[in-house]
Parts: sequence; C-alpha cells; structure tokens
Amino acid sequence: MQSKYNVLSDKIKSSWYNSIFELTSELIESSHRFYTCNGIKPVLMPITCGSVSSPMGLGSDSLPVKVKLFDEDTYLADSMQFQLECMLRYGGQGVWYIMPTFRGEDPDKTHLNQFFHSEAEIMGDLDDVINFAGQYVHSITKDVFYNKREILEGCSVDLSHVESLLSFNGNFPRINYQDAIKLLGKNEKYFDEIDDGVFSITRLGEQELISHFNGVVWLTNSYSDAVPFYQAREGKFAKNADLLFGVGEVLGCGERNVTSTETINSLEDHNVNKEEYMWYIAMKEKFPLLTSGFGMGIERYLLWLLRHDDIRDIHVMSRLKGEDYLF
Repeated sequence: MQSKYNVLSDKIKSSWYNSIFELTSELIESSHRFYTCNGIKPVLMPITCGSVSSPMGLGSDSLPVKVKLFDEDTYLADSMQFQLECMLRYGGQGVWYIMPTFRGEDPDKTHLNQFFHSEAEIMGDLDDVINFAGQYVHSITKDVFYNKREILEGCSVDLSHVESLLSFNGNFPRINYQDAIKLLGKNEKYFDEIDDGVFSITRLGEQELISHFNGVVWLTNSYSDAVPFYQAREGKFAKNADLLFGVGEVLGCGERNVTSTETINSLEDHNVNKEEYMWYIAMKEKFPLLTSGFGMGIERYLLWLLRHDDIRDIHVMSRLKGEDYLF
C-alpha cells in the first residue's frame, strides 16, 4: 500500500501534472467565458441513462458501459447529447456542459475509457454548428496561448502548431468524404470498407488529411450507416463533421433529425430498437426543433496542445480500465 501512496505523492510534486492542472483549469474557465458571451447556458446532467447514450454506426469501436445501480440495469453516459437536446427545448440559443464520459473499450495511446467531454447543443443546422465549434476551438486556444504560455514553454512545447491553428481564426478548411476519398484514393491504408460501398477513414487517413491541410481540417458528411442514428442525413450521407487535428478526431459535430418520423426511419435503418428511445421519439413528435451539437474530448485537445504522444498521461486522477485506484 505504501507504494500507492508514493504514487500519489509523486503526482502532487510532479511539474507535469501541475501543468496539466493549470491548463485544464484554464480550459474550463475559457469555455465558460466563451459560452456565456454567446448566450449558451450551462446545465447539470446525470452520468447515467436508461439506454445506450451513443449507439454507434458500423465504423465505431466504442462500447457502452452497463452497470447495476440500486438493483437496476443502467448505462454510464458516453454522451448526454439526447438530454442536451431536451434541455434546449426549455428555451434559449444553446446549452452546454463539461462532464465525464465512459466507454468500454480498452485504453491505449489515443483512447481513454473515461474522459471529459465539452459538449454543446445549439439552435441551427450543420453549418451553424461547424462555425460555432470552430470559434470555440479558436477561443480556448487563444486564451491558453496568451494566459498559460509560460506553462507550455515550461513543458518544452514548440508552439508553432498553436500559432498555425490560430491563424485560421476559427474558419478551418473543409473536405467532404467523397472528395477525401478522391484526394487520398480508395487505399485500405486510408479507408476501411466497413460495409458494401460504406467507407470509414482510418487513423492514417486522418493524418494524411491533417498534413494536407496544414494541421487542421473538417471532414464532413460521413456515410450515414457509419454514424449514429440521431445524425440527420441527406441521401446516404450524414449531416455531420469531425474536426481533425493532433491525433485525429478531437471534436465531432452534427445536425439532428427534426421530426419523429425522421428519427424512427433512422432507427430502423440502423437496426436500433426504437422501444429503447420512445421518450426521444415523443420529444421529436411534440417539440420538433432544428438543433445541432458538438462534443470535444478535453484530453485529446490537451494531447495536441502539449504535443504529447500518450493520452494516458493527461489525467491528474487517472481512471484507466483494469487499474487499481487509491484515490
């Protein structure tokens, strides 16, 4: 047991984890400033939900986390996006939170099974949320660059990647899936064919696009079958976008289905049991609303910011699958 206490002591004395603490605090404060200035209201959310919060498409490796709570089966939230949609119907231009999220897959250098999401849902369509999310990334990056520059330099970080991202002023380049396939070619290194005629980009493909677009790019309009049912679509393509920088996808966004009919059709097309989402369908029927939202992984953003190579080093209080925790 003494060795575990030593780990705690070493972390408290570590300059690395002190830097993570300061940078995370700045990101939270900066997020609050940005959302407040844009009239987006903070909300409180539970971390449990009655059904899988993010039933993914064919290309996902994300696994839901099912737990027993008060003798009832429930799920730890992968996202509370559905609940954000609900809260937005109380009025206003948008709602947001930063909260923990849970996934069942094993952690590795770019994946955590517990991490923190900065998520928002706003009024508007895909273009609206792409523009809004781009400004959010620009705003928090500008704040951390000017307010915590000494800390970044103390971590021996070359800040050219930050300066490059800021030069876009939040208006990042875009490329849709069809054009990305034309650009990179139907090479299995870059795209997996996860179903007949349905492609999903690989991590190497993401890196090729990032390099081609000088560090950051929106990849838009995935194949609808490869993304969750709640994303609106046009033909066989979804109204969604992923912002690629650093290790790959750091932020994902999308336009939602407006009506109950659209939602039911999408559930059926994705082979998802609609009985588990009846409240969501009823909300769309009684309160149809055009909304869009995004979620950014805080740790993946920090990984990019620090030019670090292992996301498992980003948590001050680590929560990795299979580990024994002291605190």
